[in-house]
Amino acid sequence: MSLTKSIAKNTLIQIVGKTVSTLLGLVAVAVMTRSLGVEQFGWYITAIGFLQFVGIFSDFGFTIITAKMLAEPNFDKQHLLNNLFTWRFLTAFVFQVLAPLIFLFFPYPAPIKIAVAIMSLSFFAVSLNNVFIGYCQAGLKMATQMVGEILGRVALVAGLVLLAAKNYGFLPVMINITLASLIYTLYLWIKSPRVKFALNKEISQAIFKKIWPTAAAVIFNAFYLQGDRVILPLYVSQIDVGLYGAAYRILDIITQSAAMIMGIMMPLVAFAWSRNLTEEFKQRYQTSLDLVSLFLIPMMTGIIALASPIMILVGGKEFAGSAKILQFLAIAVIGISFGNIFGYLALAINRQKQALWIYVSTAILTVIAYFIFIPKYGIYGAAGASVFSELYAGLMLMLLTNHYAKFVPRFKAVGKIILASAKQGIGVAAILE
Repeated sequence: MSLTKSIAKNTLIQIVGKTVSTLLGLVAVAVMTRSLGVEQFGWYITAIGFLQFVGIFSDFGFTIITAKMLAEPNFDKQHLLNNLFTWRFLTAFVFQVLAPLIFLFFPYPAPIKIAVAIMSLSFFAVSLNNVFIGYCQAGLKMATQMVGEILGRVALVAGLVLLAAKNYGFLPVMINITLASLIYTLYLWIKSPRVKFALNKEISQAIFKKIWPTAAAVIFNAFYLQGDRVILPLYVSQIDVGLYGAAYRILDIITQSAAMIMGIMMPLVAFAWSRNLTEEFKQRYQTSLDLVSLFLIPMMTGIIALASPIMILVGGKEFAGSAKILQFLAIAVIGISFGNIFGYLALAINRQKQALWIYVSTAILTVIAYFIFIPKYGIYGAAGASVFSELYAGLMLMLLTNHYAKFVPRFKAVGKIILASAKQGIGVAAILE
């Protein structure tokens, strides 16, 4: 099969699989919001917000580093995969064991602290997925990853429906979330090459050399991507946290498509760049921009126009107050798009070090904004700072990556997508009125 056909096949698999996974994710949120109610859903957001912060902080970029290094000809792929898996296992284990211990010092009710302890196992499993998904991306074997993700989502939804019917309450829901993550990881483990623990000095040094700039960037990412969900519960009620978290969960699920597309494109861009295939590099660079824009910009206008029906459909009338927050947060989609596109592309052309100042400055500015505006404006202060961070980081990454790639992609298609999406959004809003 030609490379073009392989890309098309994997993209189609990803589109279909991600559509199914997204729908299941929305169903899961709908069941949870209705069964837990606003306050206990706020407990969930507080717990998972802290664990997501720890998860991103300790992510270190293993997925994209795995895909990139496997696309390069420097080491035997099996030995490289073994070493990547070992380092991912060790780092994830350390951070996910420490997380519940640190959370004991936070001023939250006991059920939230127990939920963090339970779901830390879920995040440990998700951390191991980084290497397996990177392997699938490098080998254009995304069907494996999508089947695993869908199996996990089916288990999640089935368990949630059963628990809601029996009215089992908050902590059993947290256990179900963890079991679903374990099923996903187990499937990827079985379907990937047989990995074993290995620490080769030469390979480990190469991994460290590649990963440290990405790891540093990801650590600062944690502060501006998840800082709001860690800081917000310290200043507002769990009900407000639940409303804010419900809106953000919708946005998180929908915007996963950007990482999905760039997960496919990044190894291909890196391949062309590392071999000085100039025209192929430019073509794949341009395709990355066009594909992500085609997916996310129409979603942004759709979310703004349909925020109220979306929140009522997903969360019920109890979560209608999340609609305005969702509309506000949707503005960040453009920044999320550019951040994903040009963040991955900066890695593909080995400019992670040069991009560090962007992540550092974004983290500093955004954390300052969180502590200024959250105490004063609550959930809207958090949303405003979050939108700023995404737009700032996305724009700066675009300028930096274009500079070092010595290529400025055409924005004609993006302009057409924005115009068509705006017309669509205005039309839908007019109909609803």
